[in-house]
Amino acid sequence: MNFLLIIFLVILAVITVVYVFFQQPNFGKRPAGERLEKIKNSPNYKNGVFQNLNDTPAITDGANYFTVIKKFFFGKSNRSKPATALPSQKTNLLNLPPDENVLVWFGHSSYFMQVDGKTFLVDPVFSGSASPLRFTTTSFKGSDVYTTDDFPVIDYLFITHDHWDHLDYETVLKLKPNIKKIITGLGTGEHLEYWGFDKNIIIEKDWNETILLGNEFTVNTTSARHFSGRGIKRNSAIWMSFVLTTPTQKIFIGGDSGYDTHFKIIGDMFGPFDLAILECGQYNRYWKYIHMMPEEVVQAGIDLKTSTLLPVHWAKFSLSLHAWDEPVIRVMAEATKKNMAIITPMIGETVHLQSPATSTKWWKNID
Repeated sequence: MNFLLIIFLVILAVITVVYVFFQQPNFGKRPAGERLEKIKNSPNYKNGVFQNLNDTPAITDGANYFTVIKKFFFGKSNRSKPATALPSQKTNLLNLPPDENVLVWFGHSSYFMQVDGKTFLVDPVFSGSASPLRFTTTSFKGSDVYTTDDFPVIDYLFITHDHWDHLDYETVLKLKPNIKKIITGLGTGEHLEYWGFDKNIIIEKDWNETILLGNEFTVNTTSARHFSGRGIKRNSAIWMSFVLTTPTQKIFIGGDSGYDTHFKIIGDMFGPFDLAILECGQYNRYWKYIHMMPEEVVQAGIDLKTSTLLPVHWAKFSLSLHAWDEPVIRVMAEATKKNMAIITPMIGETVHLQSPATSTKWWKNID
């Protein structure tokens, strides 16, 4: 057989395999039709993609993608994952007293809240993986004490953006019968409808919109400094943060974000907050504009005028180069310097929102 023909067939086979791989349903779909037309009218959509408020380079400090990939393979901390199973508690979410206002964190950015009689679930990932290649980004041992069977009916499911570690195909499909409404950013609804969710339960908004839920419950959609995408193309859907106002609480649901002026804008407009839930892990100086450094997390809490800070986005997946417990250690040190009240619950531990107390340093003595 002609050598050039062999090369051509090999290339064709590779292209076919890649194409078939990206056709898996868990990749979702890009916005189309009426949804795409609405996206094109967004003030945050320019040149065919959603944009951050300010210029946001994906890679910084003179690095390039080759440098970053090399670091991922050869520059990770030897403690990027805990050596032993993480400790946890198991709160019975099915039998919570209806008058209790509580939060339960499940590691990374997944958490459940019961506030003033309503239930909320944010960015649930319970499949044990945060990647289309399951073996590449597996959850830490001990961090999967909860399953989708442990949840009551969810009044409102929040999805901050469509990255694999925030929007998990397997998890949302299993939770589908228990979900009354979904609140998410413009464009993400395309994935959800493709996966069989009724479009009538999806509340899909741009930044700076108000969602009236009734009975003194309100959600304001606010900005973040990040990006989106489940496949090759980025930024077809917008990335979000949310202000949740209830009869007794005001909570900032941060999602993923680099530090920027938007925290102060949100704090001035909607603060003070009873609780701000902010990402504190998976950072690096090479991508400091899309994930906050730990010290910036505390400054963001100050900008938001929050009474209490809950740092999340750690203790489940290794998506950066740092040691698994470095984020919380650095955030706590900075919070002490700046006199910021901080809570650090164990996975599964009940946090009482009326009087959140600083948790024990449960991560100590875990290698």
